Amino acid sequence: MNTAAKLDATLRTKFGKGASRQDRMKGRTPAVIYGHGAEARHITVDAHEVAKILRHKNAVIDLNLDGTVESVLVKSATKDPVTQVIEHIDLVGLVKGERVHVEVPVHVVGESLSGTVIDLEHKTVKLEVAATSIPDFVEAIFDKQGAGFHVLAKDLVVPAGAKLELAADELIASVVATAAGHAADLAAAE
Repeated sequence: MNTAAKLDATLRTKFGKGASRQDRMKGRTPAVIYGHGAEARHITVDAHEVAKILRHKNAVIDLNLDGTVESVLVKSATKDPVTQVIEHIDLVGLVKGERVHVEVPVHVVGESLSGTVIDLEHKTVKLEVAATSIPDFVEAIFDKQGAGFHVLAKDLVVPAGAKLELAADELIASVVATAAGHAADLAAAE
């Protein structure tokens, strides 16, 4: 599960391209906090610290803004296409007990038989989960199965309290024979 990262923020008083550019030159990244009918708040955060936090998908942040700590979820981040510098972040305020809709990666655990490979149909899946309990990933488990074996959405290992937003019979991954494995099967049959 993701643990909340801690980050200090400062309210912005100047707006526009020029002000944002100046903030970035000072090592600060402009951001906006939205949510729950409250007025949007414009802030800046330390660019280096936020870059480390954004390495993790669905990052929950305990944001310290003028001595008040509040939990926020990273909704989106805009990067410069050339330099890959984070130019802006959109944050959503969280309320204790709130459930959020997030996309998490599917990790394959185990392996298939020799001469086969695991074909992952869904690299990520959507979950509805408590904002404070967002998993880093869900697991598709394989135990040396042969060609034709399937993992469906209902077979995924999903944390307690998380709800998969996918039909139970949706194909997540399957075991398929490789060309070499298929040729070995044909040779064995002769």
